[in-house]
Amino acid sequence: MAQDTTEPLNYEQARAELATIVERLEAGGTSLEESLALWERGERLADICQRWLDGARERIDAARQARTES
Repeated sequence: MAQDTTEPLNYEQARAELATIVERLEAGGTSLEESLALWERGERLADICQRWLDGARERIDAARQARTES
């Protein structure tokens, strides 16, 4: 399940892994220790996704600004 943390994840990879973690947590049947580890990994993945989305928003805003200036 978990990706190698030394390899940067793209948005799609992080989102897919996060979705898998959510499914596992919703299904239940994991120990408290495993649930906490999954939750923590999910939080890191959500941060990765948010950074990608923020970067995309910045690029869109910059492109719009450049278009209006030309």
